[in-house]
Amino acid sequence: MNHLLSLMTFVPLLGALIILCLPKGKDEMVKCIAACAAGVPLFLGFFLWKGFARNTAAMQFVEKADWIPMFNIQYSMAVDGISVVMVLLTALISFICIFASWEIGKGVKGYFALFLLLETGMMGVFCAMDFFLFYVFWEVMLLPMYFLIGIWGGPRKEYAAIKFFMYTLVGSVLMLVVMLVFYFNVTDPVTNRHTFDLLVLRNQDARSGSLLLEGVRDLCFLALFVGFAIKVPVFPFHTWLPDAHVEAPTAISVILAGILLKMGTYGLFRIAFPLLPDMANKYATFIAVLGVINIVYGALCAMAQDDLKKMVAYSSVSHMGYCLLGMGAMTTAGFNGAMMQMFAHGLITSMLFLCVGVIYERVHHRWISRFGGLATIVPVYSGFVAFAFFASLGLPGLCGFIGEAMCFIGAWQNGTPSFHRLTMFATLGILLGAAFHLWALQRMFLGEKNKIYTEQYHHVTEINGREMFCLIPLAILVVLSGCYPQPVFDLMNKSMSELQAFIAHYPK
Repeated sequence: MNHLLSLMTFVPLLGALIILCLPKGKDEMVKCIAACAAGVPLFLGFFLWKGFARNTAAMQFVEKADWIPMFNIQYSMAVDGISVVMVLLTALISFICIFASWEIGKGVKGYFALFLLLETGMMGVFCAMDFFLFYVFWEVMLLPMYFLIGIWGGPRKEYAAIKFFMYTLVGSVLMLVVMLVFYFNVTDPVTNRHTFDLLVLRNQDARSGSLLLEGVRDLCFLALFVGFAIKVPVFPFHTWLPDAHVEAPTAISVILAGILLKMGTYGLFRIAFPLLPDMANKYATFIAVLGVINIVYGALCAMAQDDLKKMVAYSSVSHMGYCLLGMGAMTTAGFNGAMMQMFAHGLITSMLFLCVGVIYERVHHRWISRFGGLATIVPVYSGFVAFAFFASLGLPGLCGFIGEAMCFIGAWQNGTPSFHRLTMFATLGILLGAAFHLWALQRMFLGEKNKIYTEQYHHVTEINGREMFCLIPLAILVVLSGCYPQPVFDLMNKSMSELQAFIAHYPK
């Protein structure tokens, strides 16, 4: 299909426009249109997966046209192994989140229209191959998320929404500055004009420093790193995440953790590392150190939480640290491990937040200490939570283990004593992760019922069909990609190997 990526990106936007044209009071029709609009990218994702060539690192499904010829800005869309996995994950999780949002009763038109606009922004970020177009999609994604948290969130929704907006905006400004620096210092050898084309920018002579002085290159890399680190989020830029997660509605928490956090690591892979490979090598150990801090600090913070949703939010901080460790290793195994961890975390954390939403809709609180003995009341739901917890703590046979193990292997393969020490220290995250997951599981589901809050359990019902419809596909993929991860590695390996080899040519 010639315009597959454009269809996957803009059909949700078309659905949003149709929803806005509907008369008031057609809530069920709004939800059905939203489900169809989100279902089209998922359906087209099958053709993307089927037609994607695994034996090349070249860009595929390329779409290119002049957009703003005066400034040589192009509408350029394509995927390779770095992005195709995230495009497929975005299509799946967005579709599931429509059904996770089915109980939304306030401002239904606005909610689903904004959600579909958000999906367009996310898809565009992963497909754009023009820096200017990438930036536009990045900003398109910011606005609907602000309103989805600020209008449909919890008691402190305004604070959480503003904090999310301001943090992300700071990162966007830093990215914008670097984008302009490259635009005015790189020319396309074919047209002899300034360009935003990411492939042309990548092929500029990074090693000689003839285009940018070394000090300027340092500043550009650090600006890009901070801009993307805020989204990951990397310590100490992580403080917006727990607030946003706690206040956001369930489906938006799923999108935040399942997709938006990955945009930070994806931005490093797509922009920061290829455009400034010498700086990527120079700051590799620094990136890995921050990853280890994320792993341990996030796990310790998760252990200290009594709010189940905040515990899962801090676990995301910890798990994204494995991605940074693998990326900082600058090895093919590390890069593949980081991408696998991004994919695995997207599946697992989506399950976790959906499970949190299930119990919150029934008892209207998330305090771990107020639960107890839930396994005897809602055994099916308890099974889903236990499964998600074990996947999150890295149980072998589930995809969380594969991502973490590959990141450790890649970091050890770096071969330097500092990375050996970092790898050994990072394994503390496995122990701490098991500790806070099992402790929460024991307090909530095992033992006797909490006598003080027993009256809250009288009306607790078992997980329903719609909620199982959201969880079962994720659980199946967690098992399949955990037992047989090769199909996922086949999608990404060529591009990751090529990127690692490209960076290796530019020593620090």
